[in-house]
Amino acid sequence: MNEENKNNGRKIKLAPSILSADFGRLNEEIKSVEEFVDMIHVDVMDGHFVPNITLGAPVVKFIKSKLPLDVHLMIENPEKFIKDFADAGAKRIVVHSEACGENLRAVLMMIKSFGCECGVSIKPATSVDAVKDVLDLADEVLVMTVNPGFGGQSFMEDMVPKIRELRALGYQGDIAVDGGINDKTAPVCIDAGANLLISGSYFFKAVDKKEAAQKIKGGL
Repeated sequence: MNEENKNNGRKIKLAPSILSADFGRLNEEIKSVEEFVDMIHVDVMDGHFVPNITLGAPVVKFIKSKLPLDVHLMIENPEKFIKDFADAGAKRIVVHSEACGENLRAVLMMIKSFGCECGVSIKPATSVDAVKDVLDLADEVLVMTVNPGFGGQSFMEDMVPKIRELRALGYQGDIAVDGGINDKTAPVCIDAGANLLISGSYFFKAVDKKEAAQKIKGGL
């Protein structure tokens, strides 16, 4: 598998979403996959911004991994909690453009001020126009390929043009995709310019997770 030759030289990375992991043995599950994934994706939901509740900074603090934690805040008023997640060990914090509104740039700068990389996510109903003005600052743009809130949903292929649009605008950072990512949908996203694949159900339900990782990255 030669990941460096894909996507105009960008390394194709996999970040398994622990939303689909066994929370009763979470650190054990993470340790068992660290050798063949690149980041650990942590979905934080508040039951308001999205219709589900998952976990908060106190739980993130107890996640043990040698890999960077990519913490996706699907919450209202994310600026109130950025310090908590930075202190809990997040390497990168991703907020939603819809939750930040006109304060998006200020929130991303706040994330940077705590020593973390910053990212911005857009829901399916949100256009790329919402993040154009912060592409110079964002380390990651996360294109949701399902409506956020629950795992196991079907991939929305009509989101793929957003990936192409971001690359056409000259964005050189990580373009992540999250929602229904598996061995069939990941190549579609990679071909469009995505380089960070977030997979939950497909990855964690696989009998052979190393093989699943290789398939997602396009190596098998």
